[in-house]
Amino acid sequence: MTDDQLNQLSAAVGHLLQRDNATVTAAESCTGGWICKVLTDIAGSSAWFHRGFVTYSNDAKQQLIGVSGESLAQWGAVSEQVVHEMAQGALRAADAQFAVAVSGIAGPDGGSAEKPTGTVWFGFATADGRALTRRQLFAGDREAVRRQATAYALQTLHDEFLENKLDTV
Repeated sequence: MTDDQLNQLSAAVGHLLQRDNATVTAAESCTGGWICKVLTDIAGSSAWFHRGFVTYSNDAKQQLIGVSGESLAQWGAVSEQVVHEMAQGALRAADAQFAVAVSGIAGPDGGSAEKPTGTVWFGFATADGRALTRRQLFAGDREAVRRQATAYALQTLHDEFLENKLDTV
């Protein structure tokens, strides 16, 4: 996805948030703030984006958004359990209506047979109790994985929560 396409997607997300008088937050690990960056590239984003969290280290995940040390030890930072906790913790910490969480292995190092480079987990949570987790495997170099993860997070937020208003957990 190009920068222009990311900008258009961010604007569409912002439009739907503004329509619903809602806010969003992001808890990011492998994307390093890219989701927050593209959201705040949109003029007027302060109406629907108040804060985000770059929780690159396990300590940051625990201290800033309340991920449990037990989950990190048992499942690892790149796991369904941890992104679920990241999304829930960011939602509470930001007092937002929607949260997106991302944790993955962008590479070029850090992958394993179980979690190869390009593995990214996504967590979504809403103030009304809905939640969703998904795992994707992206190809390419570090920048390509991070760009694809950013696009996937925003597209899923748009399609599953804002546009279609997903009603199931």
